[in-house]
Amino acid sequence: MKRYYLGLASHFTRKECLRHTFAIGREKDRRNLNLFLEQKYSGKVILTKNGRSALAMALMEYFKPGDGILINGFTCYAVYEAIKAAKLVPIFVDISRKNLNFTIETLTNALQTNSTTPSVAHIDEKKTRTTSPIYTIPRGILVQNTLGNPINMMELEKFSKKYDLTIIEDLAHCTGAKYPDGREVGTVGAATVLSFGKDKSIDTTSGGAVVFRKEAFIESEGPQDSSKRASSSIINNSHKAERSLKISKNLPQKSPRLSDTLRARFYPLFGMTTRGLNRVHLGGAFMRLLLKLHWVEKSADNKLDLNRKIAKFEAKLALKQFKKLKSDGEPPIREFYLVHERDKVMDELKRAGYYFDGFWYEKPVSPERYYKKVHFPEKSCPVAVDVSQKIINFPTHYREKDLEVANNIMHKFLEEAE
Repeated sequence: MKRYYLGLASHFTRKECLRHTFAIGREKDRRNLNLFLEQKYSGKVILTKNGRSALAMALMEYFKPGDGILINGFTCYAVYEAIKAAKLVPIFVDISRKNLNFTIETLTNALQTNSTTPSVAHIDEKKTRTTSPIYTIPRGILVQNTLGNPINMMELEKFSKKYDLTIIEDLAHCTGAKYPDGREVGTVGAATVLSFGKDKSIDTTSGGAVVFRKEAFIESEGPQDSSKRASSSIINNSHKAERSLKISKNLPQKSPRLSDTLRARFYPLFGMTTRGLNRVHLGGAFMRLLLKLHWVEKSADNKLDLNRKIAKFEAKLALKQFKKLKSDGEPPIREFYLVHERDKVMDELKRAGYYFDGFWYEKPVSPERYYKKVHFPEKSCPVAVDVSQKIINFPTHYREKDLEVANNIMHKFLEEAE
């Protein structure tokens, strides 16, 4: 029986796995990737250890500690970690069942709710208890285009201008896609954040980048000037950006730790080995051993680090993948379905040879082991909570014929989108 996987580097062919494992990178590969991204996204580029580090840099550039940032109520812990690192306040916004993104209606509701109630309670990390509530003013919107499904950017731009909100684009799921108006994702907001982590649109198992397109308003400002904070001209060249970016004074100077580089280099090989061992029911034990030995690291555990760059070999591989992107826009990284009795569906899929239990996301903010840290406002995001209990993701790198049996199983339990 053939087996199909979501995760475990399942989109790496044997040839791609070997190319990744034995890739040789040089400093010029970082420079080439940097130059390519500057030209593609028209801004100043900083290469980072991972996507969450890039996101933290973007947020630090355009916002001040205590500012609120509107984010998708169906997201990953890495986003929350970056927001907290920037000392901002996350304001979770409920989503649509159709594309898993927030809408103008849910954004408006979040703004109205936030004006009368605290967006989040302050958590004393040392005492692990709730203290006083925080009332915050929203200053920005983080657009993640969940699972590669692009939001209606024209509507969002009108909304952001109305409320003086700065747009940050997160391309982890959607590199190469296009908005409904034809513009490529990553070319609209004040900054673009890229992640090259496991199972992302561009996958080198680690690494990331941030593109700054607008200068931050960095002079001392009074309350009446706060809306100007992220307004200003488009950056036209790197020299000008070097002078204007606040974050440029603290650029990443260090290469990744050797242990991180080795994990990133060998993960596709370990994934391929695990998939092979699953045929004799030893794959799970092998992966647990790798995790225990710290030879493999779960994606959510790839720590934020503003001082380190992307590995040279990852920069080389990322550039190759960028150049292969189709010009007409990529399909969603993962198709999704909402089902009844998800555990039963997963069991049937496994019996048929489909291992799709690595889905995004089993909680509104995933993974589940970090969920309690987020103190997610479930009452204000009921759709996100419901979706997280019903969603199953399919990979898009298998042929339609390969997924035919899986689709037949899914449709017996399918819940229609509203």
